[in-house]
Amino acid sequence: MKIRLNGEAVETCIPNILDLVKTRDLDLSSLVVEHNHTIIQQTAWADTLLQEGDTIELLCFVGGG
Repeated sequence: MKIRLNGEAVETCIPNILDLVKTRDLDLSSLVVEHNHTIIQQTAWADTLLQEGDTIELLCFVGGG
């Protein structure tokens, strides 16, 4: 299936957001996932299935000063 991941077209067979996140080397404690313009809580990542045409944004927040 084709999805948009962080603005880029991607071909994937990954079934859900949790598995998609696991394929990236990201700090999960500061990661926010937006699925079709809706923020998905980490507890729902495994239950949120990916479908053709979905838009996913993986956002990492970094503190500093």
